[in-house]
Amino acid sequence: MTMSPRIASWLQATPFTLIMTCLVMVPLAIILAVSFMDYGFAEIIPEFYLGNWTDLFRSSLTVDTYATVFRQLAMVWSITLVLGFTISYYLVFHVRSNMWRAIFLAACAIPFWTSGPIRMISWVPLLGREGLVNQALFGMGLIDQPISWLLYSEFSVILVYVNMLTMAMAGPIANSMAKISPSIIQAARDQGASEWQVIQEVIIPLIKPGIVVGTIFIITAVMGDGFLVRAMSGNQMNTPAVAIMNEINAFQFPPAAAKSVVLLVIVLGMVGLLLRFVDIRKELAR
Repeated sequence: MTMSPRIASWLQATPFTLIMTCLVMVPLAIILAVSFMDYGFAEIIPEFYLGNWTDLFRSSLTVDTYATVFRQLAMVWSITLVLGFTISYYLVFHVRSNMWRAIFLAACAIPFWTSGPIRMISWVPLLGREGLVNQALFGMGLIDQPISWLLYSEFSVILVYVNMLTMAMAGPIANSMAKISPSIIQAARDQGASEWQVIQEVIIPLIKPGIVVGTIFIITAVMGDGFLVRAMSGNQMNTPAVAIMNEINAFQFPPAAAKSVVLLVIVLGMVGLLLRFVDIRKELAR
């Protein structure tokens, strides 16, 4: 007996549908339901309650936390985009030897074999008041007292984000660059285009999918992270993810659930907006 294509397609999609339903949709539905419940000390009261949402949208703290995270996102995205593009451009178009290209790629990737928390905490003895940077500046006679804003500040948060996320931007960009035919670049140069014109009018339009993918990585990492912000700011900065973590630690699960839903909607909206400009499925199929 021959199975119809319609039934076959449904059977093929069933395992993925079950996984998405059990591991994604059901937990999200539970979080949404909890956000409409009342709460006491370390307990959830199963009663319909809109206070979690009204407090969320009426509070000036919500605006402040999102202003902070959007500012951090803009700075991290800008820096990682410049660094990621520069690294990718050099490796793809200026390193002719495959051996040296592999060596440079390995040099960029090896630090990421270490776990993220260890790489993050390793900045503390470097940036602290008695750290290597301050000691070096003292030794050169450039400062008379330690620079306090190097650590436990927004500077240290942005620095560690850039350190940990630059390769997340460079990887997709390098992948898109590697698909550009050298004949296209050579044709542009034969027509008298300068190096900057080649970058601006040929390379950048062709690597937009890579930039979009890298941007999605940056958005999800920065918007959803709270541990790095708490650790590198000395718990002095508040973002939506940090606010959610604080309420979970205080056993205030319904307001944390409401904040989680809002954060998820915002992140999905940003990702959806990016995907309207680039067909990622077409790029991945190439």
